[in-house]
Amino acid sequence: MSDTSPTAATFDAGTLYRLFSGAIAPRPIAWVSTIDAAGRANLAPFSFFNVASVDPPVLAFSPLLDGEGNAKDTLRNLDEVGECVIHIGGEALAEPLNATSASLPRGEDEFEHAGLSKAALGELRVPRIAEAPVAFGCRLREVIRFGDRPRAGNLVLAEVVAVHADPSVWDGRHVDIDILRPIGRLAGADYSRTTNRFALERPQ
Repeated sequence: MSDTSPTAATFDAGTLYRLFSGAIAPRPIAWVSTIDAAGRANLAPFSFFNVASVDPPVLAFSPLLDGEGNAKDTLRNLDEVGECVIHIGGEALAEPLNATSASLPRGEDEFEHAGLSKAALGELRVPRIAEAPVAFGCRLREVIRFGDRPRAGNLVLAEVVAVHADPSVWDGRHVDIDILRPIGRLAGADYSRTTNRFALERPQ
């Protein structure tokens, strides 16, 4: 039996990006704060994001290089200060989350741009979003870099060392999805809600 499907190499990066972002969905969103060596804060969302390990607790997200092969401020800041805070914003913060995806000049504060407040998290230098119900304070464990071509990924492995979880969302055992109302990323300008769910019992 033969297969005439095209190889991945036949697609350019833009086409693959559209296929990935449209088909691999919905994707959770890491809302990541960092600081540079001068202490200036940056805040940006990333939808190539998930859990990498529970023990040790490691989260993974992947900032892509831009269309010219340049690194985003988040990645540059992690190279300078190996800390970040990864937030789960929820539907109530969708507008400011989207606002922080703007391409501001390096050094401009996305917290201020989006009208968000800063708060401390443990002993980390990087601030958390005070309004975000869930925040994971992390120290950089490793960055796996996939090259320097435009849209090349950089897999950030960040080990969680501090946690903020609002009691209205987390009772110490369960997350209240109806309060958190997490959102997912689709293709283009589209997002998804978690208000239409179904359950399946896992087989024994």
